Amino acid sequence: MSDQKILQETVSKLLAKGKGILAADESNGTADKRLESIGSETGEEMRRKYRDLLLNTPDLENYASGVILYDETFWQDDLSGKNFADSLSEKGIVPGIKVDTGANDHPDFPGEKITDGLDGLHERLLKYYAGGARFTKWRVVIKIDEENNLPTLEMIRENAKRFGKYVELAHRANLVPIVEPEVLLNGKHSQEKCAEITSLVLREVFSELSRIETYLPGVILKTSMVISGDQNPEENSAEEVANETIKVLKENVPSELGGIVFLSGGQTAVEATAHLDAIAEAEPLPWEIAFSYGRALQGPALRIWHGKDENVELARAEFIKRLKLNKLADAGDYDIDLEFQN
Repeated sequence: MSDQKILQETVSKLLAKGKGILAADESNGTADKRLESIGSETGEEMRRKYRDLLLNTPDLENYASGVILYDETFWQDDLSGKNFADSLSEKGIVPGIKVDTGANDHPDFPGEKITDGLDGLHERLLKYYAGGARFTKWRVVIKIDEENNLPTLEMIRENAKRFGKYVELAHRANLVPIVEPEVLLNGKHSQEKCAEITSLVLREVFSELSRIETYLPGVILKTSMVISGDQNPEENSAEEVANETIKVLKENVPSELGGIVFLSGGQTAVEATAHLDAIAEAEPLPWEIAFSYGRALQGPALRIWHGKDENVELARAEFIKRLKLNKLADAGDYDIDLEFQN
């Protein structure tokens, strides 16, 4: 049985007003690709420098309530020799951990992916809790491909069942689970189709969590926004994104859920901030909301850093700027003109 008081305390910290959750949980392979994209060397030491650049940015605790880490980083020491998770805790930032082992092709469902990681999960969760983690993340990816009738209901349901098992095990370890069903931006689909599929996915996920009698105030949803595909000529305004996203969430997400955080999912840094601002401005919601961005926070700083020590200060200044702008957006106080101010 989970300790509901512990779960509630963690949710409250993570959904603290004016703060977001930094997604720094890229796999080693993905982190190396990010490093390659800026012309940097790769490997464990450079990944450690990459993490140190972000996680030891001065004043990070004023903008980040939590950080989702990858296994390597969770057990790693920063450049000063202090464990990353311990260092975050000392600053009042809640350490979290990605616990799925990736979305993999399903042999019986071409073009669709199933998220793995349940084997040995209970034991891993206990180790992470002992190491200081207080929340976890499990990601499912859903691709819209109308020409091939994807996604299929069978795969949506199979991934929902795995979400259920993951949530059950996380609660048993007194860890707050973030469920992340990401409807991918890639594709030709319309905003209406994105709304339809996002609604279907959310209904199936929460149906499964209801079936196993989940303690929903101890769960956080990390969701994509409702946007037309990146290959669709239709461009949605920030207001259209906000209105459709809010409509889908209100119709399909239980009001007793602990909270909702948004993922950037391939949006540019500016788009992700502007869309969050429009959602926050639109109307009162039954949940606390926040941002949980990866590339939309890290990308601009990485492009300045280039893996070079002499660029660390400038890169951190850009990282803090993006955090400040998203803090404003979370309150509905963002303005595009702020992008051009130092």
